[in-house]
Amino acid sequence: MNRWTFLIGGLGALFAVGGLIVYSLYPGLLWLVSLLEGLGLVCLIVFFIFHFEALKTFSARRSTRLGLNSILMVVLFAGLVVIANFLASRHSTRWDLSETQHFSLAPQTYRVLRGLNREVKVTVFTQERASGFSAYRDLLDSYKQESQNIKVEFVDPERRPGIARQYGITRMDTAVFESGSQSTRVASPSEAELTSALIRVSKDTKKRILFLEGHGERDITDKERGGLSTAKEGLEKQGYEVATLSLLKEQAVPETTSLLVLAGPRRPITKEEKDRLDKFVADGGRLLILLDPETRADLDDLLARWGVEAGRGVLVDVQDRLAQGDPTALLVRTFTEHEITQDFTFAVLFPLARHVAFHAEKGTNWDFVPLARTSARSWAETDPNRKLMQYDEKQDVQGPLPIAAALTPKKQPAEGQRRAAIVLVGNSSFASNAYVNFPGNTDFLLHAIGWLAEERELISITPKEPAFRPFIPNPTQERLLLYVQVLLLPTLTLVWGVTIWRERRRL
Repeated sequence: MNRWTFLIGGLGALFAVGGLIVYSLYPGLLWLVSLLEGLGLVCLIVFFIFHFEALKTFSARRSTRLGLNSILMVVLFAGLVVIANFLASRHSTRWDLSETQHFSLAPQTYRVLRGLNREVKVTVFTQERASGFSAYRDLLDSYKQESQNIKVEFVDPERRPGIARQYGITRMDTAVFESGSQSTRVASPSEAELTSALIRVSKDTKKRILFLEGHGERDITDKERGGLSTAKEGLEKQGYEVATLSLLKEQAVPETTSLLVLAGPRRPITKEEKDRLDKFVADGGRLLILLDPETRADLDDLLARWGVEAGRGVLVDVQDRLAQGDPTALLVRTFTEHEITQDFTFAVLFPLARHVAFHAEKGTNWDFVPLARTSARSWAETDPNRKLMQYDEKQDVQGPLPIAAALTPKKQPAEGQRRAAIVLVGNSSFASNAYVNFPGNTDFLLHAIGWLAEERELISITPKEPAFRPFIPNPTQERLLLYVQVLLLPTLTLVWGVTIWRERRRL
């Protein structure tokens, strides 16, 4: 009889454990879990009934009471762990203790997520063994923690080929963002790509950026070093519609234009075009002007209408420049507090630039805010062909000098009208394919365009580099490591072991 009752008790334990395993793997099979747990409960009750007296005698022993106390402590501790995990799952909090904040979102991403007022569904087509799975999961978990409007679904395209075919998925590690009628996709699990996609689908319409052409400006389709194709792609990823405009063909800047860009004109702009540009600004338009030194764009009279001037000469800076580089390749680190320059952590590289100036007596209706300045050891070199560049107080202009500035009207516009704004930069090559990927250049360009287009959340997110701090010991440290690791620690271990051995022999 005892043999059968022990068998029944063992089966009861197996049924109980099996029910827990089934529930953890297949929580939807509640009927099977209930059946297993019910059978286990019946078997265990039968076992305890037949062995009640033996259990009573066993429980009276001192060793049993101590064992039960230990079991009770283990159960209580396990209960505390379960409660703590339950509370953590309901009130999730994460701390990033890495040196470079590698697992934290960028401040700009936080602003986008907290301002999200519509639901965005993210469908990620990947597999657990795929290279991008963990990156997508970690990033999107952080996104969901900041906004309840983010809904995420992971789909294995091999197990659910119908859904993959419905979305037209042709490659692994692709994420599709959907919100309302807007849809976009990314193929790289990076924060910059995901946030850009989030911005694109959370808007019903796209803002339009036009680049003026017809005067030798930098070409947004040119993929060579001097072109702007990289900048164009970056703007499109941010959710903008980018195109070109010729005021030689059009009589006015289209009303749908959010921002007009003059990117390094090299030939004169006609009076009629300048009048159209002036009217565009007077009507509340937004203008970004990138002017290189020694060009013949003939914009002096237009700039004078707003009280600004593109200074003569080439900026030279013997302090803020690339290490061992040309002093005309400026590495600007000094920024004025402004919406464009907020959250700036990188220097901006301006190769071959000119300064900008403001004349208050002419620009009485405008507020002028310098955005970036050269160092005190800089000047505007009026004779760039001089073999030895030295400051000449009779001809040159002593620094620090503004290299970029923002202009806004002092008078607030009437209700329902846009407020004009201008950003003037004494360089256009910083935005070219050759230099735009320099971290500070990307930030400066996108922040300036975001401010002008009244897109405060428009951002650029620089990938976080893992911290690498190699320990390279000097000769003294090498000897110390040798003595401690090779001699001292093994000797202490040996002495400790011998001491314990001798003490035990005495017992």
